[in-house]
Amino acid sequence: MPLALGAFIVPLIVACAMFMENVDGTVIVTSLPALARDLGQDPITLKLAVTSYVIGLGVFIPICGWVADRFGSRNVFRTAIGIFMTGSLLCAASTSLGMFVAARFVQGIGGAMMVPVGRIIIFRSLPKSDFIRAVNYLTVPALLGPVVGPPLGGFITTYLHWRMIFFVNIPIGVLGIWLANRHIANLHEEHPGRLDWVGFVLSAGGASLFMLGLSLVGGELVASGTAVAMCAIGALLLLAYWLYAQRVERPVLDLKFLRIPSFNASVAGGSLFRIGLGAVPFLLPLTLQEGLGMTAFASGAITCASAFGSIFMKTIVSRVLGRFGFRRTLMVNAVLAGSAIAICGTFSPGMPVWLIWLVVLAGGIFPSLQFSGLNSLAYADIPTRDIGRATSVASVIQQVSLGLGVTIAGIVLQISHRVQGHSTIVWSDFWPAFLVVGLFSVASIPVTMRLPSNAGEEIARGRRGTA
Repeated sequence: MPLALGAFIVPLIVACAMFMENVDGTVIVTSLPALARDLGQDPITLKLAVTSYVIGLGVFIPICGWVADRFGSRNVFRTAIGIFMTGSLLCAASTSLGMFVAARFVQGIGGAMMVPVGRIIIFRSLPKSDFIRAVNYLTVPALLGPVVGPPLGGFITTYLHWRMIFFVNIPIGVLGIWLANRHIANLHEEHPGRLDWVGFVLSAGGASLFMLGLSLVGGELVASGTAVAMCAIGALLLLAYWLYAQRVERPVLDLKFLRIPSFNASVAGGSLFRIGLGAVPFLLPLTLQEGLGMTAFASGAITCASAFGSIFMKTIVSRVLGRFGFRRTLMVNAVLAGSAIAICGTFSPGMPVWLIWLVVLAGGIFPSLQFSGLNSLAYADIPTRDIGRATSVASVIQQVSLGLGVTIAGIVLQISHRVQGHSTIVWSDFWPAFLVVGLFSVASIPVTMRLPSNAGEEIARGRRGTA
């Protein structure tokens, strides 16, 4: 394969998968109210659909590297696309909440293998001189997905049917598999080593039971005692994994990286911020549609404003971090990001649409800066040889945090709805949920304060010089 063609086609194939996943996630949240009505469920209950996808991601991300080494990156990549497409078709065919939640979990398994293995393919297939160009290709779907997804999902839901949104993935997935067969080599390691099955079962089982149990608390699908028991068993399994991981040399998730201050601030402190941000894609469409009576299409046209804010911030983030440093930026911006989230709770009938759009736009600017800072700081003090293992830990905690955000927001919304005694969800039920998840962002400040004033200085200087 010519070098120029390889540097273009391989990232393009991975970008197809990333675009499919990004669009899928943003399309679905716009359609949740209509989907809930068709399945005969309260819209708040559909938080399970979001959480189940995150659980699938969190459970299987840690082992994707080993699976790719063992069975070949091309085999795993195209299988992951096939699993994601299968989950999409199952979502479209779902006739009950249980079936839909299970289908979303299948999608999560595909997503967990698809994107990380795609990155592995790029860095193994291309020379280092082409890495920057390849990564630039990968940023396109990450930026376009949140822009295209909400209005696309809103249009299909409003003027066609919500089931059709899941067929958007099929042609993209088929194209990705076809291109992978033609242009990606099936690279693998001769001796990938043994997988830490004990650690995988403990961590995956613990995280799944805890997250799922928490999502079921206060709902009508299972008894409250059952949901609490699931949370308790999940917590015990996670504790058992923490004790186990201290005794083995290479656990599936090496928690020793959390002892590094910069990594701890990014992952642990960042998890509090991500709890707040993870709730917004779930809460905002519900507020606009159930609270303010907008159509799914009108809601999607507003929701995508946050993506434009994020794109704008990415053009100046290097200068901001270079000028103010990581510690100060992350502390001040945590307050701004939390405030932007909490202000969404003030949306009320009669509020000008242009003002709502501007608030949502600001809700994309500040979180984008926080994400960029946190993700860059995570690897400031990680040796190159350990980046892969550190990424597994960071990815799992990030996904669990985003899922917790949806769960916590749903619980607070349920409590607010019941306390205020409304027969249906109204706009005034939402402000406590936005306030609580906004405060989670602010709660990350004490962790960030423990950073030295020059934390990430080398990265900040490098970014500034590059800019």
